[in-house]
Amino acid sequence: MTSVVSSARRTIRIGSRKSQLALVQTYWVREQLQNSFPDINFEVHTMSTQGDKILDVALAKIGDKGLFTKELEVGMLNEEIDFAVHSLKDLPTNLPEGLALAAITERENPADALVVHENFKDKQIDTLPAGAVIGTSSLRRLAQLRNQFPHLTFKDVRGNLNTRLAKLDAGEYDGLILAAAGLQRLGMGDRVHQILPKEISLHAVGQGALGIECRADDAELITVLKAIEHPETRDRCLAERSFLRSLEGGCQVPIGVNTEINGDELILTGVVASVDGQNLVKDTVSGNASDAEAIGIKLAELLREQGAQEILNTIFAEIQRGS
Repeated sequence: MTSVVSSARRTIRIGSRKSQLALVQTYWVREQLQNSFPDINFEVHTMSTQGDKILDVALAKIGDKGLFTKELEVGMLNEEIDFAVHSLKDLPTNLPEGLALAAITERENPADALVVHENFKDKQIDTLPAGAVIGTSSLRRLAQLRNQFPHLTFKDVRGNLNTRLAKLDAGEYDGLILAAAGLQRLGMGDRVHQILPKEISLHAVGQGALGIECRADDAELITVLKAIEHPETRDRCLAERSFLRSLEGGCQVPIGVNTEINGDELILTGVVASVDGQNLVKDTVSGNASDAEAIGIKLAELLREQGAQEILNTIFAEIQRGS
């Protein structure tokens, strides 16, 4: 492919978190771009984010907006790096002024997955015994699973994927709920014991997709990044992000989604749940995929009419109190 970058610019700097999963994802993006633009040198620069540094506190208690992205965004605005690769589920729906979501790559399986201790290899999520300890750091997963399985015990779990799996194997947990995509990308797909169906757990907004963020005024670079965008994934994720943005929800609130595309039709299902799982509203909206963001707004309005805002207001108040 002929380069669309000016001849004076032969090196493009990619920003990434230092975690194993982030680096795998970033080098995958680099490879795709390098294949398309062999005359450009793509360099990876790593940074530690707040979410990487604080590992002993529940995510919901240390704030959520930009927890895994802020340092990378500062690097772009300061022109230390040219673009950043994010797990799209970690990227806030409102970006800092001067930055843009330039491309969304093809999505891996966005579903949540159950990983179990060897003692429970013969169980599924609905047959685990009362009191079984399930680890999750996500309020979204926690709320939905408490609603369906109140007999299970849920315990916060932090750390990178290897750390979490080590804690499971050591017997600190009987099971973990993790993103299937992360396990697959790290070559640990064999650890997936059960893919949770959407009837049990709607996934996080953007889960399984990568979002590429850059300076909004860098038209040359945006053209380069669009070369690896996946249109169907983009439409699905834009609907999901619009839904989340309309509800003013961050990463660490119990909001889940599922999207499907049939021909030109995009079908978006969303859920808002209280942390204890006692209150839950859920509905579905469909429309033309070209109107993805409008579909998200419509679903948010529908759930708000059914009590979603009251649920979220209670959660925001609890988080501010540090409960």
